[in-house]
Amino acid sequence: MQFDHPLIEGRLLRRYKRFLADVEIGNEVTTVHCANPGAMLGLTAPGNRVWLSRSNNTKRKLPLSWEMVEADFDGVTHCVGINTSHPNTLAADAIRAGQIPELSGYSTLKREVRYGDARYGTASRVDILLEADGRRPCYVEVKNVHLMRQEGLAEFPDCVTARGARHLEELGDMVEAGNRAVMLFVIQMPARRFCLAADLDPAYAKAFARARVRGVECLAMACHVAPETPAHVVISHPVPIDG
Repeated sequence: MQFDHPLIEGRLLRRYKRFLADVEIGNEVTTVHCANPGAMLGLTAPGNRVWLSRSNNTKRKLPLSWEMVEADFDGVTHCVGINTSHPNTLAADAIRAGQIPELSGYSTLKREVRYGDARYGTASRVDILLEADGRRPCYVEVKNVHLMRQEGLAEFPDCVTARGARHLEELGDMVEAGNRAVMLFVIQMPARRFCLAADLDPAYAKAFARARVRGVECLAMACHVAPETPAHVVISHPVPIDG
């Protein structure tokens, strides 16, 4: 995924109310949109370098969006993509390009397809549905990963996510109904391994283990994140899942 325009560099002052951040650009302070509902542990230190995109929509109240941040992990600096609206596109692009062999060979890719059981209340939408003649439909749920507490080890989630646990249950239901289901973690930063942050959300860790027993497949893919022009975020390589 390449950005249409060069990103704007600034310095983070504070992130607040989940979806807002104050950034210093030159000698001016501006409020920008933060498309990330998570805790963003380790990424919100005042003074961190950040990169912003500008929307083409002139009617937006906040025209700038926070896209990347430079953060220190055990003395190693990485650029991290924090915009949680991108992983679905990153995953779809990588699947179409054949970069994820486990998800290749399907003739159609649909996004945001309604599925799920009424027992969960409001019906969910699976991020990606892959289909092909003679193959079981494949339901792919995509999660953004931006937590790293040990250099090289990416973790998910960074806070409690009851919605994420529900998605795992629904994927398990799809397997039991005769379909294929995959949990895909898109790590928007360099990483060598992936694991669950069970200490931050024990319920999600339990749901993850239960989903794997039910036949849900799990994949983790690291990304190359580059703020320089042409700025881009692309899935680069798979990483092993610990445990």
